[in-house]
Amino acid sequence: MYDITIVLDRLRSAHNTGNIFRIAEAVGAKEIIACGYTPAPPHPKLAKTAMGTDKIVPCRTMENSLQAVETLRAEGCKMILCADALPGSVPAWEKEYEFPLAVIFGNEALGIAPETLAAADGIVSLPMAGIKASINVGNAAAAILYAVVAKRKLQEKNP
Repeated sequence: MYDITIVLDRLRSAHNTGNIFRIAEAVGAKEIIACGYTPAPPHPKLAKTAMGTDKIVPCRTMENSLQAVETLRAEGCKMILCADALPGSVPAWEKEYEFPLAVIFGNEALGIAPETLAAADGIVSLPMAGIKASINVGNAAAAILYAVVAKRKLQEKNP
C-alpha cells in the first residue's frame, strides 16, 4: 500500500467515480476524498462500476477541494498535486514524488477549482498529442497513478 490520497473535485459522474475507486484499490491508494457534488458511497451507480472497491477503499467527503488540501496538510501530507493539462505542468512520469502524497482530479468540464490549484504544490499532466487533447478523468487517473507507483518503485529500488 502506498501513502497516496486521491481527491476528487466536483466529479459529476458516478461511473467515473466508481472507476477511480477500482483504480485506487488496484494501486493500493490509502483513501479517496470526494469533494463537492462528487458521488460518494453508498451510491448505486458508483457501486455498480466500483465492483466492490467502494467497500474496500476508505472514502471521506468534504465540502470542497480546498478544504481537502487544508485538511491533508494538517494531517502531514508532504506533497499535494493537481492533475491537469495546464501550462507549467510536469509530465506525470517525470515528477519526483514525496509521500504521503495527494493527487487531485477535477471535473471534466470545469477542471480543478482555481483556489485549489493555487494551494497545491504543483501540477502533473499527461502530454496530449491529439487535436482534442482530452481524455476521460478515470483514464487520466489510471495513467497518472500508475506513473506515481512506477516512480515510487524506482525510488525504492534505487534509494
